[in-house]
Amino acid sequence: MNEVLQCMERRYSCRLYDGKMPEKEDLDVIAAAAVQAPSAMNRQPWEVVVINDKALIDRMDEESMRVLAQVPDKSFYNRMMERGGKVFYNAPCMFLVLMQPDRGMDVGIVAENITLAATSLGLGSVICGLAATPFNSPKGEEFKQEIGFPRGMEFGVAVLVGYAAKESTPHEPDMGKIRFMK
Repeated sequence: MNEVLQCMERRYSCRLYDGKMPEKEDLDVIAAAAVQAPSAMNRQPWEVVVINDKALIDRMDEESMRVLAQVPDKSFYNRMMERGGKVFYNAPCMFLVLMQPDRGMDVGIVAENITLAATSLGLGSVICGLAATPFNSPKGEEFKQEIGFPRGMEFGVAVLVGYAAKESTPHEPDMGKIRFMK
């Protein structure tokens, strides 16, 4: 099996980080892999912001948990509490993928490139849609301004990256989800 397929096979969603920041060189490699993603008509409708300010990530995490605690349906909040009470799992780094409106498919490809690059470098990663929470909160505009969201760009997705505090195993693929048409 080739190296790319092996990387895909061993990748898992890391939901517990040791908090140690990855090397700058590794973050540069992952960022470069992110923007190598293909896009419709090569429009590249994204911007990747590498947030390696742990204090900022922690503030966004606290705001997310505050918002989730106020939602009548407590399922997300309870799930996060069961996982340590942190939306961002103590990750030291967030790859925030901003997008032009309605370009979610392209952003998904960017996120996958980030996760595979991180895995290839021995780092854990998880695609985190809940990272939209602090940007949609009462403090959302403050976070957007601090990060420097360009005009016309919105949250697409975030990928948390760092060293896993505990190794995990990939999910078992359900081969029954595949159909071939003849």
